[in-house]
Amino acid sequence: MVRWILVAALAASPAMAQEAEKTSNAPPQRTRSVTVYGKEECPKPETENEVVVCARKDESERFRIPSELRNPPSQEAAAQSWANRAETMMEVNRVGLPDSCSPVGTGGQTGCNQQLLRQWYQQRKAQQQAEQFPRAGD
Repeated sequence: MVRWILVAALAASPAMAQEAEKTSNAPPQRTRSVTVYGKEECPKPETENEVVVCARKDESERFRIPSELRNPPSQEAAAQSWANRAETMMEVNRVGLPDSCSPVGTGGQTGCNQQLLRQWYQQRKAQQQAEQFPRAGD
C-alpha cells in the first residue's frame, strides 16, 4: 500500500512542477519605459507584476530636442514629393530634345538661346520693379 502511495506521489510530481512553472513564467502585467538623465536613479516597480526598463542619457541631453528630430529630412527619392520626382525625371529625359540646352541632340542650341532670353527677361523685370519702388536710403 505504501508503494502505491509513493507511485501516485511520483506520478503527480511532474504535474505539480508544471503548474508552478506556469505561474512563474507569466508575462508582467505592466511594462514601463523610463529615460533617466545624469545620476538619477531608476524608479522602482510599483507592484510585483510591473517591469521598469530604464534608458540612461547624459545630463546635457535633458532639455534638448530628441536626436531623431534634430537631423534634417532625407533627400532620398523615397522622401521627396511626387512632383519633385516627376520634375527631375522630366529634366533628365529632356537631354537631346529640342529646346533642351544640351550639347547632345539635334536642337540643343535653340534651348540655350531660349534659356538666356528667359534669364534676361527675368533680370529686366526685377530691375523695373526695383525702379518703381526705390529703397528707403535713396
